Amino acid sequence: MSSSTSSPPSAWVTPKPTDTPQPADANEGCVGPQSSDAGKASACAGCPSQKACSSGAYNSPAAVAQQQAEATEIRAALQNVSHVLLVLSGKGGVGKSTVACQTAHTLASRGYRVGVLDVDICGPSCARMLGVSGQTVHRSGSGWCPVYSNPNLAVMSVSFLLADPDAAVVWRGPRKNGMIKQFLTETEWDSDGLDYLIVDTPPGTSDEHISTVQLLQAVGGVSGAIVVTTPEEVSLSDVRKELNFCKKTKIDVVGVVENMSSFQTKVKDLKFHRPVSAKERYLCEDKDASDITDDILAKLKEKCPEVLDIIASADVFPMSGSGPRGMADKFGVPYLGELPLDPNVLKACEDGVCFVTTYKDSAAVGPVDALVDRLVKALPVEGDMDDDEEVGDMEE
Repeated sequence: MSSSTSSPPSAWVTPKPTDTPQPADANEGCVGPQSSDAGKASACAGCPSQKACSSGAYNSPAAVAQQQAEATEIRAALQNVSHVLLVLSGKGGVGKSTVACQTAHTLASRGYRVGVLDVDICGPSCARMLGVSGQTVHRSGSGWCPVYSNPNLAVMSVSFLLADPDAAVVWRGPRKNGMIKQFLTETEWDSDGLDYLIVDTPPGTSDEHISTVQLLQAVGGVSGAIVVTTPEEVSLSDVRKELNFCKKTKIDVVGVVENMSSFQTKVKDLKFHRPVSAKERYLCEDKDASDITDDILAKLKEKCPEVLDIIASADVFPMSGSGPRGMADKFGVPYLGELPLDPNVLKACEDGVCFVTTYKDSAAVGPVDALVDRLVKALPVEGDMDDDEEVGDMEE
């Protein structure tokens, strides 16, 4: 872990006019929005941004000055952040926020300084999963102060700005983009620096993704991305689009996480029901009438108590072909492993607590710890590198 102020990525440089990233939806062969041929080159034909590029919206002196000013503000706001990690998925409902928040919890429990930025403007859930729902941010003369889940874990989310937590956020693209820009430029993260800033994004490759990536890449501020999927083709087909998005926008993929690979829990935590027809179950007013859990567990405890701590497993989604591992191989990116569907992970997220420290003997603790180990190895911070060198010297 880092014991001193975190160092910013060496790739962070003062942006030049040519540094503005291509639009994520640009055609192949895009000359760049600030080129003198922007909107006029043959590669621009049919591009959704052609009209804006040809109008000079990106390459006029005023536009260039504004982009440089924004980049300067973002670089200043993130100057003490070692790594910015995006958590992505082309599919909704695959547990992306769960992976983001439990990764943050686990890193913080190990002593790393962690920030979580929730840019899912219309469906923010990080505040609940990190145990800070209902809190509000405080604004100072220099920006927003994030909410702290614990001394090592800071959180920023649009949910802190809503008077009614159940209010729908009905915003068009420009307003979403403006909010993300404010998050990146005006949030005052830990004055001692952050080892990891985890950015939880919404599903797909929408406005939030494009704005976040373009703003961060203007200062070389994206260390990499974790891409989350479930094993079935319905998910994989969308996640492949996300991997292509990363390729097109030149985001390094730290790895693919296969979430909810199977259901796993200890036998003593299972529920047991006597067989009943679907019609009987539907018509029965007492939904617990078929529950025989207490009887079954009592018999197991009497006859075969060692069974109670065995992990029971069941497939939840049908595996498609070679699954997420095969997809990762095809795209030439690392496979970070499987995370089982463990009821205690869901409980931890509902309660806003760290899963690996609260449910130490649960089925998914090992896989979650292994995921974080691989992440730290892929994106080490200064203190970790020093420790590795010391270990190497001792071994010699």
